[in-house]
Amino acid sequence: MAIRSETIQVGGVRCEQCVMRLGAALEPLEGIESANANLLGRLDISWDETRLPRDQLLAAISRAGFQPEAARE
Repeated sequence: MAIRSETIQVGGVRCEQCVMRLGAALEPLEGIESANANLLGRLDISWDETRLPRDQLLAAISRAGFQPEAARE
């Protein structure tokens, strides 16, 4: 198990509905340990990279209509 924690700035989050939509996009993904998004588009997330590669995580965010803009370790 290789747990990775990261803060991702997500463009397009404008309201509580957006936060809920982002959460719904992440919920079915295998390997997420924790995720917390706020109205400023900050997503603090921890996941198992052996089960969920980072590019698949970012693709799921994009498919939900958001733009993963930047990341900080």
